[in-house]
Amino acid sequence: MIDTSPLVERTVAAFFNAYGHAPELLAFAPGRVNLIGDHTDYNDGFALPCALQFGTVVAASPLEEPRIIARAADLQAADDDFRIDAPIETAAQGNWQNHVRGIAAGLPAFGLPVSGAKLAFSGNVPQGNGLSSSASLGVALGLALTALGGEKAPDKQAIARVAQWSEHHYVGCACGLLDQISSAYGRQDGALLLDCRSLTVQPVAFPADAAIVIVPSGVARGLVDSAYNERRAQCRKAAEYFGVESLRELDLAMLEAGEAGCDPIVFRRARHVVTENARTRSAAEAMARGDLAELGQAMRASHASLRDDFEVSVSAVDALVESLNAAIGEGGGARMTGGGFGGSVVAVVAVDRLPAIDRALADHWRRTGKPDQAHFLGIPSAGARLLKG
Repeated sequence: MIDTSPLVERTVAAFFNAYGHAPELLAFAPGRVNLIGDHTDYNDGFALPCALQFGTVVAASPLEEPRIIARAADLQAADDDFRIDAPIETAAQGNWQNHVRGIAAGLPAFGLPVSGAKLAFSGNVPQGNGLSSSASLGVALGLALTALGGEKAPDKQAIARVAQWSEHHYVGCACGLLDQISSAYGRQDGALLLDCRSLTVQPVAFPADAAIVIVPSGVARGLVDSAYNERRAQCRKAAEYFGVESLRELDLAMLEAGEAGCDPIVFRRARHVVTENARTRSAAEAMARGDLAELGQAMRASHASLRDDFEVSVSAVDALVESLNAAIGEGGGARMTGGGFGGSVVAVVAVDRLPAIDRALADHWRRTGKPDQAHFLGIPSAGARLLKG
């Protein structure tokens, strides 16, 4: 089990400083890295995420009135205070308060309890790197508030849906469920093959001789302010054109048969989703067999598709992926990960290639003249859970 004690200590201290007593319960939810399968979740497709050692801890105690007070320990002890016995208004766009308010507003809509609460939270998911810091916060908040309401073993899928609902209605990002499901159901022995239509997860063991390397690109990203929502709208247009409920229902033959009358941009968006679904399933099979060469081929093809068909990569990320893949050879592969427009690169590599990765990255930053972005190993983590209470 990942050691969350430093994060717990920081969160408990923030709670005590805010309220003068220890919290009644603690909830944790991890961030995630998506090994392959990007922009497939909102198209009912497949993804292969892995929950990480980073996450968010929420400390909570009941408040005997219909009100929630929240302290963000990482933001100079910023506070929020709102009532839950009236419609919960959004804060200004971009404010952290909307994550808390959205969860509190969404829980009753999904049949989960919410009651007065004193909260404090802190996280260590690297920000702006596509590692799902916001999903980690949303799931941890949902778990803490439902536990305070008396539901100590809540439906994790429902909590994931609440966190997604909060993103849509309060935060302003039309995300799929990939990040929230990954945070809720993560496993410490590997990844999850997620079927985004049925929301079923299939554990996929991580090879013992492989490692996950995460490399920040140095290009900050933001889903709300990027073209993410535009890509989702283009996928809806593609589904409407092909007469299907979602792009999951298309195969390559059906796609190519309808190319002539389709808007070229919309067609490329659909082609990425269709081919990414196939790549994700084959990558999961390869990972289960420990076939790093085949897994690497799928990851490289995924990056090319995200770059050329979905157009969500940027030149700095492309150059970083190229440097990594040259060093990895047949011992795995690298690709952009997350929504795109910056963020991180993920590589799955044979352990014996790690020194070559270190050398390649040092050379890459020297050649590009950009500051060295410290890379790190991703460690598979268990999903959301109560640490106390």
